[in-house]
Amino acid sequence: MQTPKPSTSRYTILDRETVKLKSLLGRWETLLALLLIVVFAVNSIALPHFLDVYNLLDGTVNFSEKAMIALPMALLIICREIDISVAGTLALSSVAMGLAMNAGFPPETLPLVALATGTACGFLNGILVTRFALPAIVVTIGTVSLFRGLASVVLGDKAFTGYPQLMADWGQGYFFGIVPREFVVLLVFAVIFALVLHTTTVGRRIYAIGNNPDAARFSGIAVDRYRLALFMLTGAMAGVAAFFLTGRIGSTRPNIATGWELEVITMVILGGVSIAGGAGTIGGVMLAVLTLGVATYGMSLANIPGIYMTIVVGVLLLATIAIPRLLRGRSTRK
Repeated sequence: MQTPKPSTSRYTILDRETVKLKSLLGRWETLLALLLIVVFAVNSIALPHFLDVYNLLDGTVNFSEKAMIALPMALLIICREIDISVAGTLALSSVAMGLAMNAGFPPETLPLVALATGTACGFLNGILVTRFALPAIVVTIGTVSLFRGLASVVLGDKAFTGYPQLMADWGQGYFFGIVPREFVVLLVFAVIFALVLHTTTVGRRIYAIGNNPDAARFSGIAVDRYRLALFMLTGAMAGVAAFFLTGRIGSTRPNIATGWELEVITMVILGGVSIAGGAGTIGGVMLAVLTLGVATYGMSLANIPGIYMTIVVGVLLLATIAIPRLLRGRSTRK
């Protein structure tokens, strides 16, 4: 048996890149984790009841539905697309559940109604973008008005109430009497999305499309099929969020989820997903979700009006888009 000859090459090719401390500290996810720790520590010192476990877990309901939509939105933005219509999709899905309930549908079918409505809205967005080559941002700005308008026409100045106990059990219920069901469902979805994006061929193709759609198409990837599927997935998750939100507040109102699209996109961009596509992780998005959630929870305990959180979200969105570009500009000049 012959022994392999030692390599005379000056270079060593590794199967995987070695993890270096400097590169690890320079990752966006590491900076987000440090920011989360700082926000958590400041709130713990400044607010006496912040560390109460029951309060902390109850605070997760304020962002769980938005984070459910942020997960597929991350995949869509990595793929160089965007969906501004998610709040309108959620509103229309909630109205569809109200109509189904009043029509005598069994309670078990209401989540399916919301899921089907959201998927249909995503399908419309995807078809307009992929089949007619229209810009996603223009299409979804138009459809958010369409979906929100349809919901407002159906509701008028009224609201759907009296939803079945099944929806309250999931929207307001707890596992083990302490952990909100919504938060557990969010964590399950986060694991599924992370596995798909980071460990499967589908995830690698999404990154490839985001980096260079033309090259991905020439390499045999069905680019338009993936883009359509991601629009439908985003709409479907908006329908899932509608089920939980409607169950939590117990009604469908004309102003339900107003302005959520800005917060969802902020979660994704703050999480390190490149607005130009081709880069980002689910871990980063979840860190951004938790950071914004802890900040919002702390502000609510401090009795700071919610309008100030809107200002914070806007500033964070601008900063996370502008700062990387400024840093790249400085390094290029050097």
